[in-house]
Amino acid sequence: MTFACRNGRGDFLVLEGRVVAPAQRIDESLRITVTDGVISSLEPAPAGTLVVAPAFVDPHVHLRTPGREDEETLRSGAEAAAAGGFCAIVAMPNTDPVVDCAPVLGDLLARASTEAVVPMAFMAAISKGQRGEELTEMAELAAAGAAAFTDDGRPVVSAALLRRALRYCALAERPLALHCEEPTLSRGGHVHEGPVSGEIGLGGYPSLAESLMVERDLALAALEGRHVHLMHLSARESVAALDRALAIGVTATAEVTPHHLVLTDDAVRSLDTNVKMNPPLRAEEDRQALLDGLRRGAIQAVATDHAPHARHEKDVPFEEAPFGVTGLETAFAALHTRLVRPGVLSLETLLERMSGGPARMLGLPEPRIEVGARANLVALDLEREWEVSEGGFRSLSANSWLLGQRLRGRVVRTVADGRLVYEE
Repeated sequence: MTFACRNGRGDFLVLEGRVVAPAQRIDESLRITVTDGVISSLEPAPAGTLVVAPAFVDPHVHLRTPGREDEETLRSGAEAAAAGGFCAIVAMPNTDPVVDCAPVLGDLLARASTEAVVPMAFMAAISKGQRGEELTEMAELAAAGAAAFTDDGRPVVSAALLRRALRYCALAERPLALHCEEPTLSRGGHVHEGPVSGEIGLGGYPSLAESLMVERDLALAALEGRHVHLMHLSARESVAALDRALAIGVTATAEVTPHHLVLTDDAVRSLDTNVKMNPPLRAEEDRQALLDGLRRGAIQAVATDHAPHARHEKDVPFEEAPFGVTGLETAFAALHTRLVRPGVLSLETLLERMSGGPARMLGLPEPRIEVGARANLVALDLEREWEVSEGGFRSLSANSWLLGQRLRGRVVRTVADGRLVYEE
């Protein structure tokens, strides 16, 4: 695959603090020196106020480019990622036009090389136009730099087409990332099907619409002996299906979003369109199953599913609003505030699932803290309290489920590919 970002030499940088790199079993006070983009020394240092960790990797971001640059551009998305502590992001292909051919992909990579302050990779579509009818030229797209293949935003409804895709992506040496949704069950659904949907009178989107396709996709992966990546899991039945598949040796990975780890469908009682997402927020038992899967490592990654929308699109009745929320700039702070500080999730687990976990599962370069490694670092002030406000985003869109809320923990510096790309 190809990563693209703005060219430039790395500065001479020094970061000090409690260095936490779980994959390398580092947790000590160190001074990290970066010279020409490479970690040149690690030395003992007095205890500081910051935590320095491998920077984050987001495997699931919507950048709306090409087609909806009013909602997000490559430049604004990359700047939002830098502010969120990310050293690399992977963009989805459901744009206009869809990223389903080498010229569209090549144009994006070329633009990212001049516009993006953090390395940016792109997934290409599984099917032409994401219509689920005909496969894209996967080998050509892989040669052009596609990181993986997905029809995210839409499921691959045809089992036969998905089976062929699994065979072809093996030749392309790229994984399939799957949006698991049975559309005849989810159609007309705006929120999780359960007591809350009944009380507020909104169409229900049952857990079965996800877990049924998770079961099918894992069965096809087992049949073909191929790797599948399950995107934005939301249901306890899906976690159980993943556990069963892993137990019999299926090569599968999975991700979960911050909003599914923190919120339940109780949040939709407000009818705030910023809590409308696909898959929808589900019940407390689903949230607990997702947390357990993340702790155990069955779910290897936190992914923001950053989905910017223009204000006028969300400023409508709940049923008419599009699915999706932003997440790049708030992911760490939200999870640190809601899960780490109360003792629900360890800091080490969160850092690993936001950095090394997502990198490894998609075969991306893993951020590491060691002499000779390219510097990809995030400095965090765990005690900094701040309020999420509409005017504080670097993203062009502010459809956040956290607006008006106070969070504890803030990114103060981000180093991506050896360059200081964000400093508060």
